[in-house]
Formats: sequence, structure tokens, C-alpha cells
Amino acid sequence: MFDQQDLIKIANYEMPFGRYKNTPLIQLPEEYLLWFVDRGFPTGKLGELMQMTLEIKINGLENLIYPLQESPKQKQPTDTKFTFE
Repeated sequence: MFDQQDLIKIANYEMPFGRYKNTPLIQLPEEYLLWFVDRGFPTGKLGELMQMTLEIKINGLENLIYPLQESPKQKQPTDTKFTFE
């Protein structure tokens, strides 16, 4: 069973490396995720989320995840620097 917080992460967490860097996990092509089945998923939470994403896609459930995506206005800046003059 999927944890609610994991589903939210799958909807919003962006791939941190590779060809699809900065792409939300749920928007990764199924073929890309299948490539990791042969090569090995990353270790840790990222690999777990990618495996869950693949299961969601294989079962055609991605439309249940899209409503969980934050709009760009809701996303918190990650490395914004503010300067005051």
C-alpha cells in the first residue's frame, strides 16, 4: 500500500540528476523508469519513490497523482538568494 506522503512526493519531487533532471517523478517516461529496472534504482528514498512511480504508471494510475501536484505558485523556492540595497 502506498503512503499518502509518498504519493505527494511522487507528484512533486523532481528528479535530481540525468536526462530528466528537474522533472517531477510522476512525469518521468515509463521507459526511463524501466531502464532502472535493468540497471538498478538509486539507493534510498529516491529509488523507492521511483519504483513506486513505475508501479503507478504500469497500472495506469498516474491520473490519480496529478491532482496532488503543487502549482508553481505553491512551490517553495529552494535556493533563492535575496539581496537588499
